[in-house]
Amino acid sequence: MVAGWTKHGDGKTLAPGEVVRPDERLSWPRMIGFGAQHVIAMFGATFVFPLVMGLSPNIAIMFSGVATIMFLLIVKGKIPSYLGTSASFVGGVLAIRVSFGGDTPAADAIVTGAILVVGLVLALVGVAIHYLGVHIINRIFPPVVTGAVVMLIGFGLAYVVADVYWPQDQWIALITMLVTFLIIVVFKGFIGRIGILLGLVIGFALSWGADRLFGNITAYNAATGVVDTHPRVSFAGVAEAAWIGWPDTFLPDIRFSAVLLVLPAVIALIAENIGHVKAVGEMTGTDVDPYMGRAIAGDGVATVVASTFGGSPTTTYAENIGVMAATRVYSTAAYYIAAVIAILFGLCPKFGALVAATPGGVLGGITVILYGMIGLLGAKIWIENQVDFSNPINMVPVGAGIILAIGPVKQMIGSHFVLEGIALGTIVVVGGYHLLRAIAPGTGDEPGRTGTEPGGPEQGPGGGTGQRGEASG
Repeated sequence: MVAGWTKHGDGKTLAPGEVVRPDERLSWPRMIGFGAQHVIAMFGATFVFPLVMGLSPNIAIMFSGVATIMFLLIVKGKIPSYLGTSASFVGGVLAIRVSFGGDTPAADAIVTGAILVVGLVLALVGVAIHYLGVHIINRIFPPVVTGAVVMLIGFGLAYVVADVYWPQDQWIALITMLVTFLIIVVFKGFIGRIGILLGLVIGFALSWGADRLFGNITAYNAATGVVDTHPRVSFAGVAEAAWIGWPDTFLPDIRFSAVLLVLPAVIALIAENIGHVKAVGEMTGTDVDPYMGRAIAGDGVATVVASTFGGSPTTTYAENIGVMAATRVYSTAAYYIAAVIAILFGLCPKFGALVAATPGGVLGGITVILYGMIGLLGAKIWIENQVDFSNPINMVPVGAGIILAIGPVKQMIGSHFVLEGIALGTIVVVGGYHLLRAIAPGTGDEPGRTGTEPGGPEQGPGGGTGQRGEASG
């Protein structure tokens, strides 16, 4: 179902153990609150990664909303997800800029041209999966691999908390985290379900108050990249920003040599999308396999559309999966609302500047919860599919890949190309698992089956045929 959501119960409360399914909703005022929470969850990364790649944050924000709507339509509303800026392209994009003149309009066009081609390739892979059968993907990504990919996606973002957000204001980060803990756990109703948003608002207010009481803070400043003295909350950007403005869009320039530098990101994107979709399936207790190809194709098409206008590459967002895990509200209505808000943000620089003014310490306290919950969803996949880690084929590549992602470890492939973090860890998990199976045939588990049970009954509420390629093929 894409629209016409069924009201869940009285539209106000959730009984213990209940969830709001993708085709359901609560009252519209509450759904607007959940939609706003999803915007907050994606905003930091969707705003920051374009800056790192030298692209426009406003275009990225606006087209993240467009991309999300396109994705939901393509998957027929079965997979609630938000599409924000992908981090998998950062290394390749920086390599392109080194080769094509740095931070110039011409290089911008070449960067988005390369991203566009990767989006096309990803879309074609999704179409192939849809028509050839998801069993192909289940053989490549059995439960041990999908669980690992979900885990390294969450834990692989730990460095963002440790190196970027937390050092900006350690005490505000700690207090925000603890306050969010209490709101989510102590309050069982609507208040608890929007705990992430409330924790962020409280952290924002505390940061503003700390500026009034204690003055500026001397700490790491993400804007300058050094330790200096600065206010925790600055509204200078809000004051300078216009109320309404169309982002400076431009057309891409496709260069084959540039495409080669970012093409390896396709591998990470496929694994990332599968990991995210599997995680959503685990939470919603539904078989998402029939829509796997659509999800991958949807991400590819969205990337093509965004990059055509100078936007950033897109991907399904782990941050928003974390929000769903915390709220138990999986309604796609919240994502449509979030998408519309994001489009308005893109067209209203002042609102975008206000959200961008959220202190890094506050984001540290929030993201440490979200990223940790995402990582533990990977463990949930392993547990419900009884993955056997006494088998070294399961244990060795998974352990190595997770450490590479958490590092994040960098691997120089050439003078201008580097694989690192989540992308490198994903490749090691997927490639290492299948390499070891090929070298030592007969010692691993059948792809798509559980680690200890070669064909028994389905495991867990989200296991179903979604975790068994041979059963669902």
